[in-house]
Parts: sequence; C-alpha cells; structure tokens
Amino acid sequence: MSENSRMDENDNDKKEVSQEKMFTLKKWNAVAMWSWDVECDTCAICRVQVMDACLRCQAESKKDFYGKQDCVVVWGECNHSFHYCCMSLWVKQNNRCPLCQQEWSIQRMGK
Repeated sequence: MSENSRMDENDNDKKEVSQEKMFTLKKWNAVAMWSWDVECDTCAICRVQVMDACLRCQAESKKDFYGKQDCVVVWGECNHSFHYCCMSLWVKQNNRCPLCQQEWSIQRMGK
C-alpha cells in the first residue's frame, strides 16, 4: 500500500469521527469565587477574615436587606483593611492603624 493511500484512509476516518458527536452538553453550571482585593485577608482586630462578618456582627446577627450578615470593610490610607465595626471601636481609643501605627484616615469603604 502506498503512502498516499494510507493518508487518504486516515483522512476518511477523521471525517467520520468528526461528523459523529462525542457527547451532548445538556446542562452547565458555572461557579464563581470572589474575594476582597486586600493584601491581608484577616482583620487584625478581631482575627476574622474580612470576607466574613466580624465577631460583633456575628454575635448580634446583623443582617442586610438580602438576609446576609452586613459587615462592611474599610481601607485606610495605609492600604490596611479591617471590618468597619472593629475599626470604629478601635479609633475611639487610638486614632492609629493597628498594624503600622500611621494616623488613621479612611481611604475607601466597600462590601
């Protein structure tokens, strides 16, 4: 058998395989993950991840409109992040960042 005839047979086999569906996708569920854009993902005051509600909000079971625990994250000018509840209590005693001791000034707040 010549080289060309073998190549023709292989091409025909590939065409037959490509015409048959290997499977049909009936349902597809997408999953997404998110996290805060922070250098350290743990609140240095309560030691809970900033993505979760702080200990105070967990204890008081504060809920937002959608039934999720409502605990806002706050970033300082130094780019350190904390739960707003934790930082508001901290600032009453000491107006400095707990991590770097820079004077505390809010850069942004987010959920």
